[in-house]
Amino acid sequence: MSPSSFQKLPFTPQHPPPQLSSQTLLTFPTPQIVLVTLNRPTSLNCISTTQHHELASVWEWLDTEPSLRCGIITGAGNKSFCAGADLREWNESNKTGRKRSRPISGFGGLSNRSRGKKPIIAAVNGLCLGGGFEMVINTDIVIAASSAVFGLPEVKIGVVAMAGALPRLIRTVGRQRAMECALTGKQYKAEEVREWGIVNEVVEDDYDGGKGDKRGEERVGGGGEYKGVVKRAIEVAETIAGSSPDSVIVSKYGLDVGWAGIGVEEGAANVMQAMRDNGVDGGENMKEGVRAFVERRRPKWVHSKL
Repeated sequence: MSPSSFQKLPFTPQHPPPQLSSQTLLTFPTPQIVLVTLNRPTSLNCISTTQHHELASVWEWLDTEPSLRCGIITGAGNKSFCAGADLREWNESNKTGRKRSRPISGFGGLSNRSRGKKPIIAAVNGLCLGGGFEMVINTDIVIAASSAVFGLPEVKIGVVAMAGALPRLIRTVGRQRAMECALTGKQYKAEEVREWGIVNEVVEDDYDGGKGDKRGEERVGGGGEYKGVVKRAIEVAETIAGSSPDSVIVSKYGLDVGWAGIGVEEGAANVMQAMRDNGVDGGENMKEGVRAFVERRRPKWVHSKL
């Protein structure tokens, strides 16, 4: 990992972080949370071929590193979360015949990420178009700034949203809304996408928590407090990171198998089997959670071994 792409790790990792270019920045609001920033603001944070693979390696690291419990993705600047693929690079590859590669996990390593262990929150600022929207559709929680704009404009430039969004979109918003979105290339405001069920929460661009607290003060490297949609995403991530890491991983697994179309009874059986096979049922964190509740204190979780 280059010095320009990350802040000093606030924990001793069991697995080394991936090597990254300056296009992808890692910061750590707390030792359990990694904030991934798409850092091409002059290109509206469009993602290049190289960056697709970088991001895939970051999400793999999130899943394998025991110290980390939640990830957040956002875009540098206030104009764009991610406006999709790097079309200039795409045009050059069309001229030369050079093939563009993409990881199996899809656009930004996210749009086709199947059953990732740990949750990822999208903190959407500004434009969220094309592949950017495809990533967001497959994240676990979405917090959007009130100024955010969403859409799949692919049909207008002769391409297709082929990174995994189309089948997921129709499951989330229904046939007619999905058809309108994908076939017209229309853009939508954050509040409308929230009503559809894609966005969990819309916050004002200048959101500052409203409590006068200093969340994120454990952040390494300084630079002041986080604000806006990123601050709110960190608050949600802190809530997740404050729960049992085993329970979060297994709960996410149970939801993911349901999303994949497995029947309710089979899905419930899979969750129970996963708990037994991985030692969650009766494990260290389960015992600690029950004991802490009885003793009326905050639980002291250990890193998940799942």
